[in-house]
Amino acid sequence: MNHRNSKRKLNKSFAHRRAMFANMANALIKHEQIKTTLPKAKELRPVFEKLITIAKVGDLHKRRQLISFLRDEKMADKMIATLAPRYKDRNGGYTRVLKAGLRYGDCAPMAIIELVDRDVKAKGQDSGVVVEAEAEEAK
Repeated sequence: MNHRNSKRKLNKSFAHRRAMFANMANALIKHEQIKTTLPKAKELRPVFEKLITIAKVGDLHKRRQLISFLRDEKMADKMIATLAPRYKDRNGGYTRVLKAGLRYGDCAPMAIIELVDRDVKAKGQDSGVVVEAEAEEAK
């Protein structure tokens, strides 16, 4: 029976979903905008908004909860130091999901999930050669 299980399974086990959302949350913290499929973006939104709410408290226990979920201390520090002060006056609605058409290979609906009031310069940070090549093409 499927009682009290309301979220999408995305054809993945619980452990796989949890790891996938942790990885997607890390990417969203780092780049402040990511492109993924629409169902994944819609499922990531409540997960990520709860993480920002945890980061807004910012004490030791909440920091350890963030590190436990994200498995990355740098990203937890960025959440507490950068994102939490940015959204201290906002009572939710930290992310937005924009539809981005269909994927070429399998026609899957794509979406862009981004932070509201995001830092535009954060996109592509620490991506190495790809970012340098795009910067050279822009010049």
